[in-house]
Amino acid sequence: MGEFELIRHYFAAAACAQGGEGVVLGIGDDCALLELPAGEQLAVSTDTLVEGVHFPVACDPLLLGQRSLAVAVSDLAAMGADPIGFTVALTLPQVGADWLRQYADGLNRMALRCGVSLIGGDTTRGPLAITVTVFGKAPAGQALRRSGARPGDLLCVGGYLGNAAGALPLVLGERTAPAEVAEPLLAQYWSPLPQLALGQLLRGRATAALDISDGLLADCGHIAKASGVALQVNAEQVPVSPALQAFLGQEAALHAALTGGDDYVLAFTVPEAQLSSLPDPGVIHVIGRVLEGQGVTLRDGQGQDITPAQRGYQHFRETP
Repeated sequence: MGEFELIRHYFAAAACAQGGEGVVLGIGDDCALLELPAGEQLAVSTDTLVEGVHFPVACDPLLLGQRSLAVAVSDLAAMGADPIGFTVALTLPQVGADWLRQYADGLNRMALRCGVSLIGGDTTRGPLAITVTVFGKAPAGQALRRSGARPGDLLCVGGYLGNAAGALPLVLGERTAPAEVAEPLLAQYWSPLPQLALGQLLRGRATAALDISDGLLADCGHIAKASGVALQVNAEQVPVSPALQAFLGQEAALHAALTGGDDYVLAFTVPEAQLSSLPDPGVIHVIGRVLEGQGVTLRDGQGQDITPAQRGYQHFRETP
């Protein structure tokens, strides 16, 4: 099967590729055409997933299709953007009809859940890698950024942390667990649902935001640096799910929540006066404060600094 036949057969016919709001022209030409309403800005982000680095070798292609799109759309949520469309570039070691059918199915399922249209892409031969570029829109000047946190703001997250990191032994087949423990962990790893509604609600309320991909402490460091402030995280307030605690134990579960990454939950800063306008505490968790200074510190219940040396995942960590 040739490249163009592959695209037509597995992707162009999918429900998510039939256009949508803001899509003037989708798959089939040299470029897609997008149209923005007056007063809107375009938000664009790209994510690349590599076999053996971001997902296990020989994993379920349907689950991979869901995950590869979800982690990219999460960047739109972090900016408070409304999703429009996405492209996908596949590098494949070989063309396998069953693998492509299942991957396209997973991609389509997540696209429909997120309300985002497939508008183009590319295929080539090589080691398995997937690059997804997403496009969204936000009212001019209202997109969430990392650079607005101010001393006195509250530091919040939009849900439980650490489930995806805790799922890794299950994903890799190193451990098993009862369904009531394994299912919420695996769901967060394979099908994280981007917090698009929360991101849009935070426009005009939050002062800074991002999605947690490399670990809470590491990613909070990006807000601290961009905003020129210090962030204090209170360990006792970090939300950890009952399933994660049951699987890893309390101490290891907290470590996964602080440094594990792959959560794709929003972390954001907000003035205390805005807190009452946000969803109930079952969704929003206050985990710390913005202070004068720089960097990120973790405090225990007695106010002692217990910041770990390793704060999250780094792709190009320097070796001593």
